Amino acid sequence: MAFAVPADLREYLPGEEPGAALCTVCLALRPAADPPADTPDFDRVSDGLPSDAAAAVPLALLVGLLSSLVTNRAEISALLERVERAGTDPLLALDRLAADPAIDADVDLRTRRRQLEQLL
Repeated sequence: MAFAVPADLREYLPGEEPGAALCTVCLALRPAADPPADTPDFDRVSDGLPSDAAAAVPLALLVGLLSSLVTNRAEISALLERVERAGTDPLLALDRLAADPAIDADVDLRTRRRQLEQLL
C-alpha cells in the first residue's frame, strides 16, 4: 500500500522519494517514487493502524525503523511523539499489530514494543 509522506516526515524515510509503500502482510517499508495523491485507508491493513493519516503515517514509518532500535533511536522517539500528538497510543497500536493474525511482521513486534518501553 503506497502513500504520500508529508515533507516534515520525509527525514524518517530512507532515500529522497516523496512517499512510501507498506507491505500489508510483513509491514516492510520502502520508499515510493510515485505515491497516490489520496491518502489510503490505513485500517484496511490492520485495526492496529489508525485510520487518521496524521497518526498512521508516522506509525507506519516507525514500524519500518523497528528493525534497528539502537541505530534509529532518535527517529523512533520523534515518531512516537508524533503519533501521540495525533491522538493515538503508539504502544497500544504496536500491541494490536502484533496480535493481528493477518500480520506476519518482519520484526517481532511484541519484543520491539517491550524494548521500546525500556529504551525510552
